[in-house]
Amino acid sequence: MRNLILASSSPFRRQILDKLQLEYSCISPDIDESAKENETPEALVARLAVEKAQKIAETEKESLIIGSDQVAVLDGEILGKPHTHENAIKQLTKLSGHRVTFLTGLAVVNSATGNIQSETVPFYVEFRELSRDVIENYLRAEEPYNCAGSFKSEALGIVLFDKLEGEDPNTLMGLPLIRLVRLLENEDFHVL
Repeated sequence: MRNLILASSSPFRRQILDKLQLEYSCISPDIDESAKENETPEALVARLAVEKAQKIAETEKESLIIGSDQVAVLDGEILGKPHTHENAIKQLTKLSGHRVTFLTGLAVVNSATGNIQSETVPFYVEFRELSRDVIENYLRAEEPYNCAGSFKSEALGIVLFDKLEGEDPNTLMGLPLIRLVRLLENEDFHVL
C-alpha cells in the first residue's frame, strides 16, 4: 500500500476525506495561489490542484498525493474567502437571489511514476433572497470568514439556499469524493 497524502491545511477537506476511512497524512503545500493574467476560473483551480500535489510530490516519494482547490464564480467573477465580517456581508449581499457556480479542481499525483490526473468539478448553488438581518444573523452565528462564498453548507449555511445541484455534495465543501475514488482506482488504490 502506497502512502496517501492530502496536500492541504484545510480542516474541511480533512473532514471530507475522513469519510472514506483511509489512513492518510496532511501536508500543507504552501504555494502562491494567485491567479495568472487572463486565467479562467476553471484553469485556475485545475492548475492550483495540480501544483499543490506536485509540491508535496517533490519530497514524498512512493505516495499518492491529493490536491484540491476551489473558487466560487458569479457572472465570471471569482469570489474568494471574505476573511472579515464586512467582506462577508458584501459577498452574501451580492450572492442573494443568484445562481453561483463552485468550481473544484481535483488532482492525484503519483510521486513514484510521475502520473498526474486532474479534473474540474462544478457544483451549483441557488441562493434565496437574503435580507440584511438574515445575513447578519447568519454571519454572527457561524463566522464563515475562511470559506469561499461566506458560508458553510455543511452547517447553518444551508438555510441560505433555494437549491443545490451537482453530482456530489462533498464538492461544495471542497473535495469531490466520487471523482476522487475514481482517480485513486486509476492508480490501483481501492477504497474497499
